[in-house]
Amino acid sequence: MSDTPPHGLEPTSDARNVATPTVSEAGFPPPPAIPIKPGIGSPWLGLPAAGSKPEPGLDPDHPHVFHLQSAPGNFMPGGSLQGAHAENFPILRGQKAATYLIHLAPGGIREPHWHPSAWEVNFVIAGTTRWSFVGPDSTQDRFTVGAGDLVFAPQGHFHYFENVSDTEDLYVLVVFNAETTEPQDDVPLAQSISSVPADVLGAVFGVDPSVFAQLPVIKHRKPVVQKPGFGDSR
Repeated sequence: MSDTPPHGLEPTSDARNVATPTVSEAGFPPPPAIPIKPGIGSPWLGLPAAGSKPEPGLDPDHPHVFHLQSAPGNFMPGGSLQGAHAENFPILRGQKAATYLIHLAPGGIREPHWHPSAWEVNFVIAGTTRWSFVGPDSTQDRFTVGAGDLVFAPQGHFHYFENVSDTEDLYVLVVFNAETTEPQDDVPLAQSISSVPADVLGAVFGVDPSVFAQLPVIKHRKPVVQKPGFGDSR
């Protein structure tokens, strides 16, 4: 009988004395089970952590660990932003990095904006989301992606995304190459339009200035908004 494990896996010691690991369909041993110990993991998408709930945010015993989903955040009708950045995760200082977990309830929208000093990588954890981009040379891109997909937003490109589901929540993990807290680093659409006179906007859009004169003046950021007719599911 051959001592060679199935699918060509090489044993780390004498296979006659050590049990051969179970092999998955892909030909690799399955990952080890996560140990059940107090405080391991963050509550994941509304599920409790294994064992007792960890302290929010920075782990008091491990400077490399940050419990993101249990950290304080910016909660609004339509969703929330919870982030790890240089101000609350000291190990990021000088690293030009920040990470955010964005939750959008059904009908939730991440306000259209752009980042003048950072690009971002977006990983869709759960849900379905529509994106729209405007870049240099009038380039435009609009698409819908789902769980497991990555979306890259180049520095300075105008963009937004929304939850297109009427029933399911959307969760997106965002990584920035900047330490700035979100949304302090972005230039938002509503405030930008509010800063431009109605006659200028009318000339740009080719309509009567009265169209824009009716718009409310927005003086504060609204990182997440929600379409009418939806209630925040959080």
